[in-house]
Amino acid sequence: MNDQNDKREEQEEIGLYEKLASRTADLLEEGKKTFDEALKKAKDELASAGDFSREQTDKLGEFVRRDLKENAEKAKDAVVKAVEPQRLAAGVQSAFSRILTSTAETLTELAAKSEKHLEYKTGEVTSPGTLTCKECETEMHMTKTTRIPPCPKCHKTLFRKSY
Repeated sequence: MNDQNDKREEQEEIGLYEKLASRTADLLEEGKKTFDEALKKAKDELASAGDFSREQTDKLGEFVRRDLKENAEKAKDAVVKAVEPQRLAAGVQSAFSRILTSTAETLTELAAKSEKHLEYKTGEVTSPGTLTCKECETEMHMTKTTRIPPCPKCHKTLFRKSY
């Protein structure tokens, strides 16, 4: 019976994670909120609906924050790699360069602030991606949102994620 309760609790956490991420994205797309405001509003809405406690939304909200910030860093890197300034006219190049530099600096600051959130631990819920054991470097490929198990090789519990 304990296994059934653990499975049910895991499915609840995965569902909450997905709801928080989806609602946060919806609020950001509306363009009226910053990331932090959107995540707070999504957590408030789900907690006040009564299906989840404030503690649950806060806990899973940190996982959503960690994963979305990591995705923002990957997007920044892709933009920087995709732009070839030498193909742009001088005036446009200068303006575009200032915009990209400002954006890159902002995203770099966000990445630095979220560095502590890049460590993933057994028992946490995470989105799809590859987790690399910090001890033995064994990779675990997560294909869906799930709770993180211990390393299958060394049984350690700390990981770094890539997408």
